[in-house]
Amino acid sequence: MANKETVKEEENTITIDGNELKESELTDQQKYLTSQCRDLLNKKSRIEFELDQVQASLNVFQKALVDSTKEVAKEILTEEGEE
Repeated sequence: MANKETVKEEENTITIDGNELKESELTDQQKYLTSQCRDLLNKKSRIEFELDQVQASLNVFQKALVDSTKEVAKEILTEEGEE
């Protein structure tokens, strides 16, 4: 006797206050709100990712500015010492 394999697709669910709800049991409005929440969570993740990049770049530019002011200060002190 041949083994039959069955493919079982699991339905999407959401959890609200510890209660798991099947997407098929949601109203159209609840499905829409769920979709909005998912999209906003994805956007939040992308923005946090981009913010990490911006913060790293800002740190590099701030360090370069501080280093350049230290270098200019050294040059001025050196010139004053030569006079």
